[in-house]
Amino acid sequence: MTLEILLKDYTTYNLWANRLMVDWLGRKPAELMTRELPSSFPSLHKTLLHIWGAEKVWIERLNGDGPEKFLTDYFSGSTKDVFEGLLACSVQFRDLVADKDAGYFAGYSTYVHINGNQYTQNRAQMILHCMQHSTYHRGQLVTMARSLGLTDPPQTDYIAHVRLQNL
Repeated sequence: MTLEILLKDYTTYNLWANRLMVDWLGRKPAELMTRELPSSFPSLHKTLLHIWGAEKVWIERLNGDGPEKFLTDYFSGSTKDVFEGLLACSVQFRDLVADKDAGYFAGYSTYVHINGNQYTQNRAQMILHCMQHSTYHRGQLVTMARSLGLTDPPQTDYIAHVRLQNL
């Protein structure tokens, strides 16, 4: 498997896993989404918003742009809006890389970070970082949800996605 194929597959996996999480959490009591509990972000809603915001930022950075503000600094919509925004952004990420060739992944993007520093980084590493970041926070969502009494989280491991593709 080439790096190009792996990264394209990984963005497809990310969308699949985010859909599973949104479908699962969307069937749970709405009040649980904003209930505060200890974690990196104080609620399921805010953790999902962070995942969406990070995916949005990395798409912009891959395009050579850098936002002046992170999504969490100005977004005030509902959890349903977060569900929709996250999934739309994950589709956008998948579609961004879908038609790219190996040269794109070997290349570099330059962007200005929110802190004002300019960075030039390899696109493959940027994509991998963002996808891993989303995976990390989906794990937090499961732990947070379990502490709220939700005991039926979806299986979102990468290998589960791969197995489904091989059926």
